[in-house]
Parts: sequence; structure tokens; C-alpha cells
Amino acid sequence: MSSNDVQTSNNDRESAPADKAKSRVVDAVTAPKQPPPESASTIWTRRLTIISFWAVAILLGLPIWWKTTTIHRATLPLQAMNSWADGKACRPEFPLKIAVEAVHLSNADAQNLLRTTQHAIDDHNDFSAHHLRLLLSDAAGGNNASQIVQTPSVSGLDNADHALTIRLVPSVVGNTPRAELHAHNPVLEVFYAPNQIPSSSSTSSPLATFIALELQRLYVEEKAILTYLLSSSSSAVVPESPTLSRDMMESLAKRTTRSVKSASTYHLTFSLFTPTYKPSDWAIEAALERHTAALLHALTPISNFTVDTQVQLYATFAPSIHEPEYDENSKVWTLRKEDLSGFINAAEWPLSPSIGEGPTVNFVLYVPSESRTPLVIKENAGDSWLVPQWGGVRILNMPTNDATYTTPNVLTEEMLEGPFFTFSNQLLSLLGVPETPASLPLRLSTLIRVRAASLLFSASSTLGSLARLTLALPSISIPDTVAESVDLTIAHLHRACDDLREGRFESALENSRVADREVEKAFFEPAMVGQVYFPDEHKVAVYLPLLGPVAVPLIMAAIKEIRKVIAKRRK
Repeated sequence: MSSNDVQTSNNDRESAPADKAKSRVVDAVTAPKQPPPESASTIWTRRLTIISFWAVAILLGLPIWWKTTTIHRATLPLQAMNSWADGKACRPEFPLKIAVEAVHLSNADAQNLLRTTQHAIDDHNDFSAHHLRLLLSDAAGGNNASQIVQTPSVSGLDNADHALTIRLVPSVVGNTPRAELHAHNPVLEVFYAPNQIPSSSSTSSPLATFIALELQRLYVEEKAILTYLLSSSSSAVVPESPTLSRDMMESLAKRTTRSVKSASTYHLTFSLFTPTYKPSDWAIEAALERHTAALLHALTPISNFTVDTQVQLYATFAPSIHEPEYDENSKVWTLRKEDLSGFINAAEWPLSPSIGEGPTVNFVLYVPSESRTPLVIKENAGDSWLVPQWGGVRILNMPTNDATYTTPNVLTEEMLEGPFFTFSNQLLSLLGVPETPASLPLRLSTLIRVRAASLLFSASSTLGSLARLTLALPSISIPDTVAESVDLTIAHLHRACDDLREGRFESALENSRVADREVEKAFFEPAMVGQVYFPDEHKVAVYLPLLGPVAVPLIMAAIKEIRKVIAKRRK
């Protein structure tokens, strides 16, 4: 080894410590400065700050949030509601009490005839829920205290204890037995020969059978309506009842479709429309008093009515229908049947759809111009038609046989007689009044029973819908007002059912109407309806933007502090 190599190695050994020192100086300059160690008081201050935020969030914020967002659900009698909806709480019956006047018979003969006729009625009855009960009137030949009842009033609707009065009249002229039904009184006169009275030992009698069959005939349509109502309702248990034909079912379905909704008050609007300037007035007050007042008074036990009138000149047809066509053969102007539904020009004719709470029933009297008179329906040459659930229309054609005749400026009471007869029939049809029997009081009493049963079934079905809704949507609120309405509904349903069973049909109608109104109010409670369409996804979308910025710092601070505690324990 040369001297130069020895000298080089020595220099390297001498410079190594110096390089290490330089590198330590450089590292000391470039290395980040570490914060001074935290004191114990600082650590506890930070921890207490984090704990205080969490305490405020849990002990104060969470209870306030829970209190302000908790959904109040009043307790509902779900079992009772479902019981009514399933038809288990009430099995309606329709016992009709019929008074029998037998002033020309002794008490023994009257009692025997009454008993024999009752057996015949029961034998011919094929509807267990609808049964007739005969009671001997105090006008009989010998009063029996256990059988005394009062004679029905003239209208037949003021006394709820009686549906009909049978008046036995001896007769030696004409065929016997025969029956005559009063058109304006609930009275059935039965004419009989003296030798047709059954003896005390007989169990049957032609006279008793005749009376039983006559009563069955009077109430055959009522039984059909009630049978259809029971079979079509989901909240009714169908008792033993007659089988309805297909044609009868279709007829009853059409009648139900065209009838207006049951209500305690109806608003009747009578309107006069003409395409020209005349007639500009009509004797409406006199016509209403003569042709409508008595009918509306007879309908008072069913509903109340308000009446208003109007006259509209220069009323044009709706643009959606074809113009009337002239028929050369018949010499009349015709409207096609398919255009009748669009005859009412709703855009220009001032016909209000509803006034107040009750539905409005419109009756339109249209007087065509002289150049288009007479105007009839093409298919049947009729001049009136019914608009389901809306009202009726009548075309008043003035005489055209006189060339000098012109449309009067004022329609007199005599001119309005025919149209108002049509309007009366249309009103009865829209209310759902049966077409038989010929006695109007009997038809109206049938309507009372049908309305009472219909409203009872409707309220029961709505109770079931409300119960299913509250179970299907546990997040929906149930205000106390809903629970109160449900309790009131059930109470009135019980009263209505009891009234039906005891033959108090007007009271049953009133209780059923209150029950239906209360349950409808409960089902469409605004506080409930608004939350039906508010799913849980909407709640997440509302809460995340609010809670995210607050929760993330608290959670991250708590996690960081927990990690420090764990790391310190490991050391």
C-alpha cells in the first residue's frame, strides 16, 4: 500500500463525524416542530367540551325532537269497527206494522181473521228480514186492550208505528174479495162478502189468503230493493231472501246509478232557457205552489229542500252536439239521442253545480225558437229526459197549428202544468223512490226504509275502511276528533239498528244519517289525509340536510378522543 492510499483513508475517517453532524443539523432545521405536550387540564377541558355537546344533543335535543315529531294516535275501537264492517254487529230487520180496521165485525171474528191472515202472510213470506205484523185497530167491533193501536195519519209518514191501514168493508155488489188502494193515503180497502169471514174453527180462509197475497204484491218491489241492497253491501249479512232475476238486478243497478246521493238537504234549481228574447218571464211561484209544494211537504221526513229559479235568454246549444235536424215526414225538428247528454251548455248556461252543503238538482225548461218548433227526440218523439245524478230537462213546444201564433212573453201557470208534472216525476226518480205501488205515501215510506238501511251499510263500510287505513299506515296521526267521531258513529249505528228492529224507521233514518256524516268526517280528517301521501323517504330527505352538518363533527370528535384514550392505555 502506498503512502497516498493511507493518507486518503485517514481523511475519510476524519470527515465522517463531521458529515453526521451536518445531517443532524439539517434534519433539525427541516423537521416539523412538534406541539408542546398537552397538560392534563387541557385534555380534560377538551373532553368535557365534547361531552357537553353530546349531553345537550342527547338530553335536550333528542327529547325536544321526539316530542315535536311524535305522531299522536288516538285509540280507536278497531274490533267494534271491524265488527260493523263485517256485518256482525247488526242484522237489520224491517218489521212493518199494519193496522186492521174491522168496524163491521165482532171482536171474536176480527181476532180470528187477524190470526188466520197472519198465518197466511208468514207462509207466503220468503224474506226473513222483512215481515208484516197485523194489529187490530181500536175501530174494531170489540176493543182488546192488548191489541189496540192508533189509526195512521192521513200522510202515512207522520206516525212511524204504522206502514198501512187495511179497512175491511162488507159488500154485496161486485166481485169479492177485492181491494182498492188509495193513491194519496196509506189505506187499502178490502171488500168482502159476509159469508167469507172464516169461522173460529177454521185455520185458513180465502179472504185471509187474498189479503196476504195483496200485501205481498204491495211490497214486492220494496223486498227486491232491500234484497239487492243487502247482497251488494260488503257490510251486511244476507238473510234468507228471494232470488232476483237478472233483469231485476240490472234495473235496480240502473236506478242506483241515476239516483242522487243521499243527503239531509237538497237544493232544487228551476231554470227557464230560450234561444231568443221570449219568453222572458214565467209564473213560477204559482206553479211551484200548485204542483210542487205538496210533494216537497210529503218528502219532508226524508229530506229538506230549498228552491231557487232563474231565466236565461239567448241560450245557445253546446258546440259539442249536432244542431237540430228537420224531419220532412213528421214535420218536426229532432235531436239525436246521443246528443242529449251534451244538450246542457255548461260553459254558458249559469247552472251552479252545488249550493251549500247539499247536492243541487237542476230542472231545465227549454222553449225552442218559433223557427225550430216543435223540437223532439228523434228516436222516440219524446220531449223530456233525465240526466243521472244531475236533474231533468223538459222541452216546451208551443202550438204550431195557428200560423199567427207567437211565443208569449210570459209562460202562464196553465202552460207550466205539463212541465212541472214531468219535473215531479223526475225528482222522485232521482231520489230513488220506488215505482210501485200506486200509493205515493207507501212509496215514500219504502224510501225511508231503503235510505235508512243504505246509510247504515255505508257508514259500517266506511268504518271498516278507516280501521284498515289506520292499521296499514302506522305512521299516520289519529286526532282525538277522529276517535270522537268514530264513537259517535258507533253509538248512532246501534240506535239505528235498534230503531229498524222496532219499526221506528224515521228515527232509524235520522240516526243512520248522523252516523254516515260523522264517519265521513272522520275518514276525511285533514290531519290524516295530508299524511297518507307522505312516505318515509320524504322524512329522510328532510332530516339528512339538517342533522348531517351537526352530527358529523360530534361523531368525529368523539371517535378521535376515544382513539387517544385507547392509544395512551396501550403505552
